[in-house]
Amino acid sequence: MSEKKKRIAIIASKADIPGAYPPLLLATTAAAMDYEVGIFFTFFGLNLLKKKKLKKIKITPAGETAMPMPIPQIVGMLPGMTGMATLMMKSWMKKANVATLQELMDIAVESGVELIACEMTKAVMKIKDKDLIENCTPGGAATFLEFASEAEITLYI
Repeated sequence: MSEKKKRIAIIASKADIPGAYPPLLLATTAAAMDYEVGIFFTFFGLNLLKKKKLKKIKITPAGETAMPMPIPQIVGMLPGMTGMATLMMKSWMKKANVATLQELMDIAVESGVELIACEMTKAVMKIKDKDLIENCTPGGAATFLEFASEAEITLYI
């Protein structure tokens, strides 16, 4: 008789660089530790499941007070600053040998992480199943809650 795997349930609600990395990094790490993992992608987090969207995820310097390089908030709102901040952050991550978001998503899929696409968010934002990657499961709050009800760890990001 095999022992039941520990379970972790994660809610992904953001789709900028600081919001996209934690759910994918935690999910892939947990899967590597032999956890059963499910991520519920809701609101802007659902964008992480859109085809070819992961390469376009950005960081907005306006309002991001913890940027490693001090940028006055007014400068962060100037045209082109989001692109510049995104390039800088991706460069720092590459130099630190951090996996890309696409690499983490690929690992999640290969590791059997359940990717649950929020039905309500799809309806509100007019997102069709054909817009999403193949490896996700449509589901509502009840689908996620059923998964999370048996989780030892539940995280909201």
